[in-house]
Amino acid sequence: MSVDIAELPGPGAPGPCQEYTTFLRISDRERAADGVVTLTLVDPAGRELPRWTPGAHIDLILPELDLVRQYSLCGSPSDRHAWRVAVLLEPNGRGGSRHVHQELGIGATVLVRGPRNHFRLEPSPRYLFIAGGIGITPILPMIASAEADGRDWELLYGGRSRASMAFLDELSEYGGRVRTHPQDEAGLLPLAKALNAPRRNCQVYCCGPEPLVGAVETHCAGWPAGSLRTERFGARPVQPEEQSRATAFEVVCRRSDLTLSVAPHESILDVADRAGVRTFAACREGICGTCETSVIEGAPDHRDSILSDRQRASGESMMICVSRAGGPRLVLDL
Repeated sequence: MSVDIAELPGPGAPGPCQEYTTFLRISDRERAADGVVTLTLVDPAGRELPRWTPGAHIDLILPELDLVRQYSLCGSPSDRHAWRVAVLLEPNGRGGSRHVHQELGIGATVLVRGPRNHFRLEPSPRYLFIAGGIGITPILPMIASAEADGRDWELLYGGRSRASMAFLDELSEYGGRVRTHPQDEAGLLPLAKALNAPRRNCQVYCCGPEPLVGAVETHCAGWPAGSLRTERFGARPVQPEEQSRATAFEVVCRRSDLTLSVAPHESILDVADRAGVRTFAACREGICGTCETSVIEGAPDHRDSILSDRQRASGESMMICVSRAGGPRLVLDL
């Protein structure tokens, strides 16, 4: 079954899915923009935290609400004693961000799992970073890394208003490489101009709300394969052709010695949970990577918002919360 929050270990112990899982203390809290607070997390005993790379995120586990929320690390990877996350208040959400804003002050402890990185910065001579709103958080350490390595880069950063755009002071240190577009002042980001022609040896990294990510994907359709990497806030829209492929299939859980039938309306994760197979999951939308499972045999029908085109083509793993089988049978490491 999926691991319940109550099963997670106490401070300093490894998590059930072999990830670092512990209670961290909030050592600092700041307002970064309208509706955005940053939390600095440290080990209560002063121990070093696991290493991470730009693009990584962590889970904040909120047992009070039976919720797990993912937030990108936006501090410095070289700081082994502190992690920083930024949390946007979502008034119409399920209460996770409201809990962070209202209940987690300096000195409070929070259960954390990770880090995990499915938005890794790949080596490239040039980068074009595109961020919308709180999507700036994973981009911040990417920019610092590109700058430290002497790479050519620029940032397009949009938001509803200047007051709602976090980290403008930090970004101002980079001068003209950063182009900000508050919508109430400058309109939407000039994506057509920025992406109208593929750039040689350039990687595009985009994080933001679905309309922005979808528009960037459209504008980059003619770029070389692998040029664009994206990270979404929520699940990507289900395509009509995906709905038409939603047929029943068989899953062999190799380690559990079970064979399960997955109906068109069910997920592998739900069926495995019902059968008592030990799995790990958080978002159940294909955006966090917690449920990533190794594929032993068969071809996955990938429907996540995480894996790159290269990773999908390899067929080595899949997100069992949303992805399905590309044929009648899959053999998984479950």
